[in-house]
Amino acid sequence: MTDKEPVFRGPAAFLNAPAEKSRDAARTGRRLLELLRPESRLITLAVLSTLAGVVCAVAAPKVLGQATDLIYDGVTGGRSMDFAGIRDVLFWLVALYLVSSFFLLVQGRVLSRLVQRSMYRLRDQAQAKLPRLPLGYFDEQPRGDLLSRVTNDIDNLSQTLSQTLGQMLNSVLTLVGVLAMMFWISPLLSVITLVAIPVSLSTARWMARRAKPRFLEQWGTTGKLNGHVEEVFTGHAVVRLSGRSEEAARRFAEYNEGLYQASFKAQFVSGLARPATMLLGNVGFLLIAVVGAYRVASGSLTLGDVQAFIQYSQQATQGVSQVAGLVNLLQSGLASAERVFTLLDEPEQSPDPEGSGRSAKVRGRVEFQGVSFGYEPGRPLLENVSLVAEPGRTVAIVGPTGAGKTTLVNLLMRFYEPDAGRITLDGADVAGMPRRELRSATGMVLQDAWLFQGTIAENIAYGKEDATREQIERAARAAHVDRFAATLADGYDTVLDDEASGVSSGERQLITIARAFLADPQILILDEATSSVDTRTELLVQRAMNELRRGRTSFVIAHRLSTIREADLILVLDSGRVVEQGSHAELLARNGAYAALHHAQFAPAIH
Repeated sequence: MTDKEPVFRGPAAFLNAPAEKSRDAARTGRRLLELLRPESRLITLAVLSTLAGVVCAVAAPKVLGQATDLIYDGVTGGRSMDFAGIRDVLFWLVALYLVSSFFLLVQGRVLSRLVQRSMYRLRDQAQAKLPRLPLGYFDEQPRGDLLSRVTNDIDNLSQTLSQTLGQMLNSVLTLVGVLAMMFWISPLLSVITLVAIPVSLSTARWMARRAKPRFLEQWGTTGKLNGHVEEVFTGHAVVRLSGRSEEAARRFAEYNEGLYQASFKAQFVSGLARPATMLLGNVGFLLIAVVGAYRVASGSLTLGDVQAFIQYSQQATQGVSQVAGLVNLLQSGLASAERVFTLLDEPEQSPDPEGSGRSAKVRGRVEFQGVSFGYEPGRPLLENVSLVAEPGRTVAIVGPTGAGKTTLVNLLMRFYEPDAGRITLDGADVAGMPRRELRSATGMVLQDAWLFQGTIAENIAYGKEDATREQIERAARAAHVDRFAATLADGYDTVLDDEASGVSSGERQLITIARAFLADPQILILDEATSSVDTRTELLVQRAMNELRRGRTSFVIAHRLSTIREADLILVLDSGRVVEQGSHAELLARNGAYAALHHAQFAPAIH
């Protein structure tokens, strides 16, 4: 990526979303067949049911032609009307239609189960893929577009397959059966009919090629629109406070207009296939009617055969038209499938090694040895960082915004892998440890408190599945959650929505701190954990954290230098390098970068 191509991370990333490019439809179709292959028994049953239904349906016009011949002979042949024969023919005709309907009903039920089972597996694959993707992928992808791939695109694929599979199978088999019956009745009339079919198929294929990119554009624009809506509604308070509601509405209108144009083009182009093929079919029907009438007059064909042939020609034309329409409709599903398969094909983070890279008990000695890292090649964010955190000690990390403080602990958690150097835990390289094992020994409290829809108790217990109620309440008291939980009608059983709108930002932070208390980790990471609490609460939380940090290795990222005075080691990061390290008193005595930060925070106000 060049300097002229900036990368936006987080919710704003959709502004830099790449344009969708059309891929090989045949390759996507093969992958869809691979997705359906585990349901081979259902596929076989669906094909057999369709075949049985089609055979009955295809035989019906020929049987009806026999009834027509009996009536015609009775009227023009000078003989009495054979009502018994007509009755028997009509009986078999009704039986054929009933049996055909039954088997097609079976086909519909079987295909519905087949599609839903396949989409169930596809959703499972997408869900299983997300945890295996590196954190950098989520930083660079628009959230709305990613959600659209996992939800909207799979739903669209499900609906498309449900609408097209049964009709496509029925149309193709019907077309084959109809052509066989047509050649049986009259090869000459069949040749006339077949002249129009290749032209119809070529027209459908030509339109399908032009519809595919437009459907890709449609679903790509849908992802961008979802990204904008998700971003605006998540930060609706900031949008209103900043007076940007009109701008947000304008951008929504732009994306909405783009989606309208893309959808209109896709639907218009795909919709042209059916009337075009019907026009060609009607021209063929006209020729059949003229030649068929001549053949009846010459005695080469019976009236019933011509009637059956006309029905078959209509079914053939309708079958080609349906296939053409379904092929174009399928383009929308293929476009969605490509987007989902693109997600499934994304490079995954390196797999965890088998076994454990450390002893069963974590002591908590962490060492960075010449670690360098950058989000983009050639742009290092951290350069040659070395530090040692002894067991039970607190390491504070300070520095200006963008210095790499959070990135440092993200490397420790293996959210990213260093470009150079290594990180060890108790002497073992963390790159050789299973991520789950490493993270189970680490507790993390972030600046942005994340809560899910559920009770306060459930949110506290999120980090420990087997936590008892007593343990939950003990952790809540340690983090002073009990102070505000007691004022709520349902206490710890109060249900929070996904934005936790029933509690303040400071109270949300206290709940996440209680979660860390309950997890009882050996390594603790606090990333501006008290930034959202008031001064009095901060003092209470600091006391609780002092107890929590006792005997544990702790990394504290802080902008408020008053919260880290008692840290055993303070690292000062600037431009990706450790420029100073030492205790609070030592760094102040050096009168360097830390002293400058300290004096800037605690200097008296200028009047």
